[in-house]
Formats: sequence, structure tokens, C-alpha cells
Amino acid sequence: MKILIVEDEPTLRSSLADHLRRDGYRCEEASTYAQAHEKIKLYHYDCVLVDLTLPGGTGLGLVRTLKADNSPAGVLILSARGALDDKVKGLELGADDYLTKPFHLAELTARLHAILRRRQFQGHNVVRFRDLTVLPDRAQVLVGGNLVPLTRKEYELLLYFLTNPNRLLTKESIAEHLWGDAADTADSFDFIYNHLKNLRKKLQEQGAPDYIRTVYGLGYELHSE
Repeated sequence: MKILIVEDEPTLRSSLADHLRRDGYRCEEASTYAQAHEKIKLYHYDCVLVDLTLPGGTGLGLVRTLKADNSPAGVLILSARGALDDKVKGLELGADDYLTKPFHLAELTARLHAILRRRQFQGHNVVRFRDLTVLPDRAQVLVGGNLVPLTRKEYELLLYFLTNPNRLLTKESIAEHLWGDAADTADSFDFIYNHLKNLRKKLQEQGAPDYIRTVYGLGYELHSE
């Protein structure tokens, strides 16, 4: 899962990023409105954590941009402001939740998990796809009751397919989803093939058919039937 942290206070931003990375999230950071605006225009995120007060603009402006672009990213507003009108305005613009500083990191994680469940799996704690059972809160995948030992990247790759069934996913979009900004510096996308090969092999070893179709020269597609 890829998270963008938009926060101008360096210590808090670093603390949030370190905490979420330990939880297995891939985090990118922005300290100004301009930096954040550029990132949400160029890249896709599963969730954006955004402070309301930023150098050069406001977090509410970023929420407006995300919604105008029909971004599927969840939005969690972080702000020292406790005023009701700020909270209401953010939620009316389309933010998913609002957390007032100071807050406990455990509460942030719980709110983030809830947003991602609602956004990606309609709030379900268990996701089923043909022979697969996915437990998002545990980052586990089972085939017919047997646990599939996936790496973090293999798990993220499978989730990306599951949230985009019957849709062609290009190699570029897969690379950007799994590696973020770093994908721009890749000389080739051979590493995607290797992760996909391992994912397919592990699923089939547990008895699942090959759900993923290769569209040569373009990318891959997950079939729901």
C-alpha cells in the first residue's frame, strides 16, 4: 500500500513515515503544497495523509484537487485545529476522516486501516475471490484454507489485481504502484515479471488456477471468471 504524507513539520513527518513503514506501508513525503500537488498529479496513492496548514497553500486545496481528478485515494486530514467548521469543511469536500493533533500513532493506524478497507474492499475484513481468501488486516492469503507464503511485494501485487479485476494493468502502472517515484529510474520492468512469476507459482502450488492473463506488449489482467 502506498501512502503520501503531506506535513510541513519535519519531526512529525519523519515519525509518521517511520511508523507506517514498520507496518509495511510504502511512504512518500511532501512538506509543501507545491510538492504535494505535483505528486498527486503524477502518481497514484492508496491514501493521502494531509495537514491543513501548509507552506504555499492549504490541505483543503489538495483535497479539492484529488476529488476533481476522481482520485481513488483515501484522504485522512491531520491538523492541530480542533474547530468544528474545519472538520465539517474537510469532510464535505470528500475527506474520509479527520484526526486532530496530537494523536497516538496507534489511532492513526486504526483510522488508516478503516479507510483502506472501505476504499478497497467495501469495509470487509475478509475478501474472497474465486478460490482465494484474503485477510487484509493480517496481510494473509489462503487458497482452500491453505496459507500462501507471499512476500510483501507479491502480496501488494495480488491486492492491486484484486482491486482492479478484468482491467488491463500496464507494466508502468504496476511498477509505479509497487515502487512509487523510484519506478521512474528503472531501466526495465523485468522485476515485475519475476514477482508475477513467483506469485503465480505460489498460488498454483496451493491449487489455485492461473487467474492472471498476460497481454503481450501491454501488461496483465486478472480474470474474475
